[in-house]
Amino acid sequence: MQKYILIVAGGKGNRFKSDIPKQFIKLLDFPILMHTINAFYNYDNSIEIIVVLPEEQIEYWKNLCQTYHFGINHTLVKGGEFRFHSVKNGLAMVKPGGLVGIHDGVRPLIDKDTIRKCFEMAKKEGNAIPVIDLVDSVREINPDGSSLMVDRSKYRLIQTPQVFKTELILKAFEQAFTPSFTDDASVLESIYPNSIKLVYGNRQNLKITTAEDLIYAEAILKCRNV
Repeated sequence: MQKYILIVAGGKGNRFKSDIPKQFIKLLDFPILMHTINAFYNYDNSIEIIVVLPEEQIEYWKNLCQTYHFGINHTLVKGGEFRFHSVKNGLAMVKPGGLVGIHDGVRPLIDKDTIRKCFEMAKKEGNAIPVIDLVDSVREINPDGSSLMVDRSKYRLIQTPQVFKTELILKAFEQAFTPSFTDDASVLESIYPNSIKLVYGNRQNLKITTAEDLIYAEAILKCRNV
């Protein structure tokens, strides 16, 4: 069964106060996106890698690959207006009868075990979404400004890669976009209610959004390389 990984990288780096899109910011020796691609190649070097970038960033990325002598084979696809459209563009490169993971380009710390669990569950159940428990207390804010404690054990934080049988997710993305599609699982769930399967992810699999996240990611990578 053919495996694909569709890596969506459309960040702009605003929260870093940087002119460089965050997926291209250097993390130790290489740009973040290269670490992300490498993680999936190390999991399975036969996986077909599809990278979705804003059109205006593609040439910049090609130059980075030359600068860093980055040779892992991947297909580049132009992104769309919203993440939904970017994923849909990437899925045009995918054929039915396989498994496709959809992953955030700025989650470079994804580990082999989490990837393996997601693909194995998706092969068996049709999809797999990695999650982690909440560790902080959570309160719901009411319109009047008051708040109410909620039971955090009922909630999970969602990660990627979200993995699907290709025929299921291709059908789901035939729909028109709506703002209720907050991730790829929500697109699938809109036509297959109560179908989402959860697997436990890894707390280190953070989405790098701020400069503080980058410091944390560097520390983790240094520990892994010891």
